[in-house]
Amino acid sequence: MARPTRDRVSALRPDRLGRRLVDLLGPTGGAARQSLVALIFNSTTSFAAGGMLVGFNHTWQDLPPMLVLIPAAIGLRGNVFSTLGNRLSTAIHTGTFSRSLGRDSVLGQNLVASFGLTAVMSVLLAIVAKVIAVGLGITGTISVLDLALISIVGGLLGSVVVAATTVALTAGAVRFGWDLDNLVAPTVSTLGDVVTIPALFLAAKLAGHGAPSSVSGSVLILASLGGVLWAWRVGADPLRQIVKESTPVLAGALVLSSLAGLVLQKQSDLLEGVRAVFVMQPAFVSSAGALGGILCGRVATNLHLGLTTPTLSPGTATRRDMSLVMGLAVPLVLFNTVGALVTAWIGGSTDPGFWWLLLVATVASAFTMVFVVALAYYSTIGAWRLNVDPDSYGVPIVTAAVDFVGTMALVFTVVTLGLR
Repeated sequence: MARPTRDRVSALRPDRLGRRLVDLLGPTGGAARQSLVALIFNSTTSFAAGGMLVGFNHTWQDLPPMLVLIPAAIGLRGNVFSTLGNRLSTAIHTGTFSRSLGRDSVLGQNLVASFGLTAVMSVLLAIVAKVIAVGLGITGTISVLDLALISIVGGLLGSVVVAATTVALTAGAVRFGWDLDNLVAPTVSTLGDVVTIPALFLAAKLAGHGAPSSVSGSVLILASLGGVLWAWRVGADPLRQIVKESTPVLAGALVLSSLAGLVLQKQSDLLEGVRAVFVMQPAFVSSAGALGGILCGRVATNLHLGLTTPTLSPGTATRRDMSLVMGLAVPLVLFNTVGALVTAWIGGSTDPGFWWLLLVATVASAFTMVFVVALAYYSTIGAWRLNVDPDSYGVPIVTAAVDFVGTMALVFTVVTLGLR
């Protein structure tokens, strides 16, 4: 009876824990370093997104329901292009990937589908944000056509940068042997944060209001819908499958992320009083989503390769990956706390102070990460059991849910601790 106890103790040795961490983040030490660098880069640049979110707050307040729209717009970028990266990663692992950008190639079909989904989902996002805002009593909202114009223009501007980066990472993965499962989720989440907020701000400033913007919004809506219908008619079966499978999950993700935006819109005055928490929000939800994305990517790839079985109770390897993802959240909490405090200090505020901010981040992260690892696993195996591509379902479900749950956890923790 002593043998299992000795085995469990032996499994906790630092060298074995280190080996497991490398296994989670990549098959080699180099791959593990790639993922760690991507996660740190993700948090670092998310502070810039948090600073811009707070710095542009007067613009968002002048154009309600922009704060409802912003988290969903950020999430949309990450959802569309993280799943793009995961599909390309699976294609690389299974030997079906080629660098061709031809209309019938894997890369070409995926890019067309991704931009088409971006355009259509941007239209839907404007409608969802407007309905939620009006339904819950937010006054002075701009018209749905103005909102659609901002959403589509901002979304496409941001998507060009994110798509180019995803393709560059894919090329690097083919050439240098990188594992896209460990790079795409944190990197795309990062760019989704950093690029989307200024893109929406620029779109809001360029769009204007009144009849001209309404006409422009109408034209873009028709062009977006027409473009997707055209791509559907001339595209090959993989494109149709991507659009068919992605549309419902992306739509559901938009609603969840918009609820996170509703929390920001309703609690913006509260968060203005603890600006470091406001600044930390993008990094907090992005880090949790990136860790969930890594877990989703690994489970999906292992399912395709026959290394994991979709059972209700996670297997040993999956449980190990879950525990290490939870472990990775610990240094990220400390890093996000320091980064958010420094960013807020540069903006002229240090409220609520380091120790209070660390406590908020720790309590909110503990709840959020338990939710993340469970959802990452069950959404991925659920997609597999339903005979749909888990690469198209796992990441959007996790990141959208984390937007809402993570933001709620932050606000709830601030209120519970009596900071406001």
